Amino acid sequence: MSEDEGEGAGELTYSDAGVDIADSEAATAALVSAVGQSEGDYAGLLDIGERYLALATDGVGTKLLVAEALSDYSTIGIDCIAMNANDLVAAGVEPVAFVDYLAVEAPDEGIAQQVGEGLSSGAEAAGLALVGGETAVMPDVIRGLDLAGTCAGLAPKDAVFEGCAEPGDTLVGWASSGIHSNGLTLAREAASRDDDYDDEFPHEGYDTVGEALLEPTRIYTDLLEPMRSHGTRGAAHITGGGWTNLDRLGEHRYEIEDPHPAQPVFEFVQSAGISDEEMHRTFNMGTGFVAAIPDAGDAEALADETDGRVIGRVEEGSGVAIRGLSL
Repeated sequence: MSEDEGEGAGELTYSDAGVDIADSEAATAALVSAVGQSEGDYAGLLDIGERYLALATDGVGTKLLVAEALSDYSTIGIDCIAMNANDLVAAGVEPVAFVDYLAVEAPDEGIAQQVGEGLSSGAEAAGLALVGGETAVMPDVIRGLDLAGTCAGLAPKDAVFEGCAEPGDTLVGWASSGIHSNGLTLAREAASRDDDYDDEFPHEGYDTVGEALLEPTRIYTDLLEPMRSHGTRGAAHITGGGWTNLDRLGEHRYEIEDPHPAQPVFEFVQSAGISDEEMHRTFNMGTGFVAAIPDAGDAEALADETDGRVIGRVEEGSGVAIRGLSL
C-alpha cells in the first residue's frame, strides 16, 4: 500500500476518530502509578509457591458497535476470550479459566444467547474453562451492551518468558485473522465514510463490510508449548498500538523485513485516507503475534513447526522499522 494512498481526501488518523494513543498511554501510566506496578507486562503475576498465578483482563471495545449495527453478536465472545488468553500466552502462561462481565442497557434473551455461544466457542478454542460470570442491567450507564472478562492462568516459574528481547534475537511472527478487536474506532470511521456495514465488501472472502470487520480474533494458545520448547525470550501480542507493541519487549530496534501479508480488510480501511504509518501504529496489519528467539536455528524450527515465519530481527537502537517504514 502506498504512503500516498488516500492523500487529497483528508488524511484520517486514530486521534481524529476519537482515540489518542499518547493520551491513553498517559492515563494508563497514571493509573499504574496510583495502584502500584504488578509483576509482569501482559499479565499480572502472583507468586503462589512453585508456580505463578497470572491474571489478564480486557474487553471487546467498539467492535461491539459493529455487532450492534448488524444485530450479530455471535462472534464477540470469541474476541473477548482471545484478547485475554493471548495476553497470557505472550507472558508464557497457560490460560486455564475465564469469567465474563456483560453489562446491558436492557436484558435481551436472544443477544445473551449469542454472546454465550461465542464465549463457549472461544473457551473451547483456547482450551480453558468458563467458570462464571456476571450480567448487570444498567440503563443509566450503558447504551446497548459492553462485554469484558478476566482470564486466569498458571505457569511454572521457570516457564514464563523473560519478557525482554535482546539485540541479535530473531523474530518469528504468526498471521492474524484480520482486524481482530483493536483499532475499530478508526476502522469504523473509515468504513462509514463511503460505505455502510451491510454494503458489499469489495474483496473476496466476505459478503459485507460488517462481516469483514467482525471476523473474530485469532487465539494463539496452541503456540505456547512450541515457543517454550524453542527458547522464546519474549513475545508480543499485536493489539492496540499496532506494531509499536514490540517496544514492550525492550528499547531496541525491531527490523521487520518479511511480515505476513495484510488481509484485504486493511486495504479497504486504508482506502478512506489513512497513511501507511498510521495503519501500522493502529492495526496488526496481518501479523497478530510475535516471538523473540535467541537462536536463529530455533527460530526457523519454530516457524516450520507452526504456521509462523521468520519476519525480522532485533538490533541495537530504538523504534520499529517495517520494510523501510519507521514507527
